[in-house]
Amino acid sequence: MRILIAEDDATSALYMSGLLARFGECTVVENGEQALAAYHAARDEGRPFEFICLDIMMPRRNGQEVLEAIRAEEAAAGLDAAQSVKIVMTTALGDVHSVMSAYKGGATAYVTKPILTERLYETMCSLGFEV
Repeated sequence: MRILIAEDDATSALYMSGLLARFGECTVVENGEQALAAYHAARDEGRPFEFICLDIMMPRRNGQEVLEAIRAEEAAAGLDAAQSVKIVMTTALGDVHSVMSAYKGGATAYVTKPILTERLYETMCSLGFEV
C-alpha cells in the first residue's frame, strides 16, 4: 500500500511514518502544495496512494484545501467513494465546525492530535485496512 503523510511538524511526521511504515511505502511531505504534487505524481505513475493523512493546519495550502482539490479531481474522473483514496484528517482542531467541514469536504475519517497508536489503527481497520 502507498501512504502519503502531509504534516508540517517534523516530529509528528516522523511518529506517523513510524506507525504506518508497517503497512506500506510512506511518502512524507510538509505542506499542502507538496501533498498535491505527490498525489499527482503517484497517480501519473499509475501507483496512486491508497491512504492519505492530511494535517489541516499546513502552510502553502491547508489540509482542507488539499482534501477538496483531491475530491474534485476524483469526481471529475468519475470515481465513486469506493474507488476514491481514503483520506484521514489529522489535526489538533477538535471543534465541531472543523470536524463537520472536513467531512463535508470529503474526509473519510478524522483523528485529533495527539495521535494515539490505537486510535489510528482503529481508524484504519474501520476503513477496511488490515492492521
